[in-house]
Amino acid sequence: MEVSQSNKRLKILMVSFLSLLLIPLIAMQFSTEVNWSPFDFAVMGIMLSTLGIALEVILRIFPKKSQRIWLIAIIFLFFLLVWAELAVGVFGTILSGN
Repeated sequence: MEVSQSNKRLKILMVSFLSLLLIPLIAMQFSTEVNWSPFDFAVMGIMLSTLGIALEVILRIFPKKSQRIWLIAIIFLFFLLVWAELAVGVFGTILSGN
């Protein structure tokens, strides 16, 4: 795979993930139920950026489709667990959102 194609894929991933931040921003305009601070946006931006970079690294390094699928599933699971812990404190760590 060409380097320029990989860079294009990374840009698409990053723009897609970071555009997800528009959802709570728009929701905050119409509802008081969504109340994100600038810190919340920064943390989620960092988490989504890290996820995008991790996915790109997996796609560049591992040629086998089965390896890619397992690693991507593990990365997504880890992302969702961290997100749930930060949001509502599923595990009760000091990072919980309670």
